[in-house]
Amino acid sequence: MPRSPILSAARIRTTALDIIDRDGLDGLSMRKLAAELGVQAASLYGHVSTKEDLLHEVAGEILAEVDVSGFVRGDWRHGLRSTARSYRAALAAHPNIVPFLAYGPAHREASLRRLDTVHGGLVAAGWSRREATMIAAALMYLVFGSALNSFSSGWDAREYGDRYPNLDKAHLLPAVARELDHDSFELALEALITGLSARAPG
Repeated sequence: MPRSPILSAARIRTTALDIIDRDGLDGLSMRKLAAELGVQAASLYGHVSTKEDLLHEVAGEILAEVDVSGFVRGDWRHGLRSTARSYRAALAAHPNIVPFLAYGPAHREASLRRLDTVHGGLVAAGWSRREATMIAAALMYLVFGSALNSFSSGWDAREYGDRYPNLDKAHLLPAVARELDHDSFELALEALITGLSARAPG
């Protein structure tokens, strides 16, 4: 008699993320997940209560990769740069789950721990609690905005004719999408930090 596959929380999360990476966020269902694990759907509920709970657990694993240790050095500028870059890299590895992550930290422990470190690092550097909250929010707008879509990949100016003469070279952008998206993110990040530096405490 064949044995039933051994289930573990880690294996469930890994398989769920594989499905999301391959089929998109809407492509994940408990039935499909169970089939890929070689078990009945009812077997999953001993490890996870709902699909949403599972998504939060998967999200927690992704966000655990975000490095906020730059704030430990006491340099808030370095902290913002390193955190933003690490966050963007973590999201870029799994773009299909970004819309779920973009709803905010909710009750995700990994999100809240990192946000707490960022907020605490900013307050320790002299920013008020309100300012620290605003800076952390601005950083998330920048990171998630860059992760949700590629500005460079969807252009085809050959269809525009003479209607948009200043976009006559836009059809070249998809060929350099990765480079341009990276450089645009870095430009926005440096603009944010430069603007904050002009009003920094002390």
